[in-house]
Amino acid sequence: MQHRDYYQILGISKDASHDEVRKAFRKLARKYHPDVAEDKSTAEDKFKELNEAYEVLGDPEKRKKYDAMGPNRQSGGAGSSHSDTNYDYQFDGTGFSDFFEQTFGAGRRPQSSQFRGFSGNPSASAGPMSGQDAHADILVALDEVVRGTERSLTLQQSNRETGRRESKTSTIRIPKGISEGQLIRCAGLGEPGINGGPAGDLFLHVRLEKHPIFRVRGGDLYCELALAPWEAVLGGEIPVPTLDGSVKIRVPKNASAGTELRVKGRGLPTDASGAPGDLYAVIEITLPETVTDEEAALWEKLSSLSHFNPRK
Repeated sequence: MQHRDYYQILGISKDASHDEVRKAFRKLARKYHPDVAEDKSTAEDKFKELNEAYEVLGDPEKRKKYDAMGPNRQSGGAGSSHSDTNYDYQFDGTGFSDFFEQTFGAGRRPQSSQFRGFSGNPSASAGPMSGQDAHADILVALDEVVRGTERSLTLQQSNRETGRRESKTSTIRIPKGISEGQLIRCAGLGEPGINGGPAGDLFLHVRLEKHPIFRVRGGDLYCELALAPWEAVLGGEIPVPTLDGSVKIRVPKNASAGTELRVKGRGLPTDASGAPGDLYAVIEITLPETVTDEEAALWEKLSSLSHFNPRK
C-alpha cells in the first residue's frame, strides 16, 4: 500500500493553518473540477485526489492521525477490514484510494467475532455459515445526487482456500437523493460463505464530494455571492451559479455582508421523489485589489460627499 502525500497534493506546507488548507483546496478544485477543467481526460481523477486530501487534512482528527503516522507506514490488506484473516478486499471505483480506505475509511471497521482469529479451512462438520459483511467508503458527486447514477465497482479478493487474488466487477446503483452517511447495500459482495453458506454483503458508506463552489447542509446548498461595494449599495440583478447553469436573482439595495438570498428548489433532492432543497447565496462584499488614479479620485469624491460613518 503506497503512502499518499496529501500536503503535496494540495501544494501546502505541513504547518499550514486550517484556513490555508481550505483555500488551497478551493483554488485547485476550481481548476480541476470536471465541469471547467481544460484537460477533461485527467480532471476527474485529479479532482477525486484533491477531495481525498481535503477529506483528511480538512478534518482535525484525521489530520492529527495522518501527521502522527508519518510517510513510512506499512500495512497489508489495502482497503481491508480483514487483515487478520486470509480474506481481504481491495476496491476500485469508490473514488478513494486503498491508502485512504485502509487508514481512514469504513473498511477499517472491526470484524465480527464470527471469524475473528480464523485461519485455515473450516471443518466440513461445522455446517453452512454466512460470510461476513464488508464495508468501504464511496465518494459521490453532487450531480450524482441530483440525477442518480450507476457505478462500476471492481472488488479484488484473496480466496482463503486457493490463496489466489480474484477480481469481480459489479454495477452498483447510486439512487437519486442519497445523502452523506447513508449506506448502499450490495448484496452478496462481502465474504463468501463457508460450507455452502450465503455470502455476506458489502456496505458502501456515502461521502459527498466536496465542491469548489457549494457547501451542503441537508438538502440545501450554500454558495458565496461576491458583490462589489456599489452592487451592494445599488442592488440589481446578479447571476448566481447552480448545479444546472446560472440564474439571476434580485439583490436588494443596501445589502449587507452575510445576508442569505434564497433560490427556491435549486438545492439537492432529499430522496428519489421528494422536492429538492433550496440554494442560498450568501453575500460577500469584495473590494478591488487595485484601483486606477481615476477610480481613486472617484472614491475620494464619494468620501467627501457621503455622511455615512460605519463606526457609529
